[in-house]
Amino acid sequence: MSWTDERVELLKKMWGEGQSASQIAKELGGVTRNAVIGKVHRLGLSNRATSASAADASKTEAKAKPAPKKEAAAKSKPKEAAAPAPEPAAAAPVPTPRPAVSPARKAIIPAGQPLPPQPSANEISPEALAKVNEVEKKSKKLGLLELTERTCKWPVGDPATEDFWFCGLPVQAGKPYCEAHVGVAFQPMSSRRDRRR
Repeated sequence: MSWTDERVELLKKMWGEGQSASQIAKELGGVTRNAVIGKVHRLGLSNRATSASAADASKTEAKAKPAPKKEAAAKSKPKEAAAPAPEPAAAAPVPTPRPAVSPARKAIIPAGQPLPPQPSANEISPEALAKVNEVEKKSKKLGLLELTERTCKWPVGDPATEDFWFCGLPVQAGKPYCEAHVGVAFQPMSSRRDRRR
């Protein structure tokens, strides 16, 4: 199915009348509801909330206009004595726009932008840090190719230097790290909540 000029015009007409994407797809034939929605977006047609309130406002204005006979009578009268035209009814209230990001969700940071500050080492309990320092003295200092599913994969040092290695101690069941590194990597929910405040 291709979008011919006639089909596009029919789509625009039916969309402007407030018909649903399903109704338009059924009328056009050979297209799905999603294809209609996609074409509406590509054409940049207004969304339903705006078009519905505009249609309601135009209907209200049409009802408020005087009948044609009265207009002819008003034209024959002198301008000073002409009765003021009735004011159109107030348009339907415009819905308030939704915030761009819901409060429960963090904003996505575009590529190339600096990341927000990450939790620093001083936010980890001193006991956990002491345990990690002690464990790293005993670690096996494995290279990447020496790691298995049974060895701790906690990285130590800067990967760009020759001093970089992985812990290599036996892992805690179901975790990728040894007991000490699990204590640093997987913090309880309450401590993470406290850190956000």
